[in-house]
Amino acid sequence: MPDRQVPYGTFNYLVNFDGSDIFGGFSDVSGLSSEITMAEYRNGNEAENHVRKVPGVHKVGDVTFKRGIIDSKALWAWIKETRTVGYAAKKMVTVVLQDESHQPVQKWVLHGCAPMKYTGPTLAGKGGTDVAMEELVLSVEGLEIEAP
Repeated sequence: MPDRQVPYGTFNYLVNFDGSDIFGGFSDVSGLSSEITMAEYRNGNEAENHVRKVPGVHKVGDVTFKRGIIDSKALWAWIKETRTVGYAAKKMVTVVLQDESHQPVQKWVLHGCAPMKYTGPTLAGKGGTDVAMEELVLSVEGLEIEAP
């Protein structure tokens, strides 16, 4: 792959749930994050009066998906499955960024995902220009970044 001088746009991506795209397209994906907390430690006999920072617990942020409502049945079935079977309902979610020619350039793989919050659209009878949007927040246990 040649060296690229221009960053990729944020508007060209695919979202895949457990190898299937039954949930449709999403207009926004936010919250892709990973954090390693640092524990502070100092030996009592240190020559300098400072702490050492030791890597501790690894945390992955919750990820939010937004889309215009097209069909919420499959999404709602997953929420219901999570309510009834719990941990066994977790899925793997993949977000793939594409270049201008729709070739994959980077992939975020989210492991152990479960829906934790669903927000339906704000319905208002003021006119016909707004799109009915729904939002899904997923709890995520693990995050990997892969080259496609």
